[in-house]
Amino acid sequence: MAGAALTQTALNLARPVTSYRLLALDAPEAAVGWATAAYALLPLLGALWMGRATDRLPSAVPLVAAGALTMGAGGAGLALATSAAAVYAASAVLGVGHLAFTIAGQAAIARRAGPGLLDAGFGWFTAAFSVGQMAGPLLAGPMLADGATVEATALALWVSAGIAAAGMLPVLLVPGARPRPGERDGTVEPDSRSGDAAEGADASAPRGGETADAAASPGEATTPEPAAGRHGGRPSLARILRVPGVAPQLLASVALLAMVDILTAFLPVVGEHYGVSPAHVGVLLAVRGAGSLLSRALLPWLRRRWSREGLVRTALLFSAAAIGVAPLGLAEPTWGWVAVVAMAAGGFTLGLGQPLTMSLVTQAVPAGWRSSALAVRLMGNRAGQVVLPATAGLLAAPLGPAAAV
Repeated sequence: MAGAALTQTALNLARPVTSYRLLALDAPEAAVGWATAAYALLPLLGALWMGRATDRLPSAVPLVAAGALTMGAGGAGLALATSAAAVYAASAVLGVGHLAFTIAGQAAIARRAGPGLLDAGFGWFTAAFSVGQMAGPLLAGPMLADGATVEATALALWVSAGIAAAGMLPVLLVPGARPRPGERDGTVEPDSRSGDAAEGADASAPRGGETADAAASPGEATTPEPAAGRHGGRPSLARILRVPGVAPQLLASVALLAMVDILTAFLPVVGEHYGVSPAHVGVLLAVRGAGSLLSRALLPWLRRRWSREGLVRTALLFSAAAIGVAPLGLAEPTWGWVAVVAMAAGGFTLGLGQPLTMSLVTQAVPAGWRSSALAVRLMGNRAGQVVLPATAGLLAAPLGPAAAV
């Protein structure tokens, strides 16, 4: 969680500042969409391979640390970039680092958490992401207070690079990060040092007639985890997508993440168009992050009352409505409260989708496929991040930046 908070602070400092840097370099508004697409392109091509590699690793910790260091390199590249093409290349490096960190972090949770702890584990992991989504934009505002010049954006991006690289330190230094027996195959032995016999409960395929989610909420029927024999063999894209329930959750995850990405990339452009300061835009993005942090912290409570599927559907509907009206608060100063309320409500519902789709995908596939399945989920996310922001950038050119949101 500490590593996630640092790397996401760096990422959410770098992403809005990248938009301002492109504008400072006199790049067209459509370039913002292309930079966002470049951030997702290489991860799209390498996600499944990286997931399979993580499945084979005895511990996900080295890949988590490597991801943080690569994000630092991407931030440094953005700080040094003096052309739109260089920004695209550095954004791609940033995206690869984020992919590595996220796949490995999700894999560690999927291996270590018992079935009844998946929602809480993924919820707190993504809550740490929300801390970064809140802190990053708040850091950007003061750094660009005197204007989003080439020099000011370079300084902010160097700070982002340093924070990202620091994200590998807690991962490497925490004693609990060392691999434990059975971690690779999801059958972690209880850690006697913790005194909790339930910690790291068997998350592999059930033995006998056991169900995979013995701690499911009262309103949701338990579903046996797929036996390895039913979906045996090497996990491929086609095989993972054929597992019942996986494809719908991938689509939901793509839609929710695309909303976050387009909002993060284009709200600074909307603010610049209407004369709103970077500090004000940073506060709005931080409000969105705070809403997601709250919903992820409350996720165990919400799951005791509603099913995962119902919460994902709610997240899709309410997020679209809330984020759609947010630009109105920037276009009309007297409606500033509308943007704050919309960003808070949209952030709350957007925060639910990612941890819940992680849990649903994790429980749909055999234990040996989990890293690969989570990688396919991220691959779908990156596909959406390539296509949708680039499309938004094309809309922004003739119709104005608010059309992208």
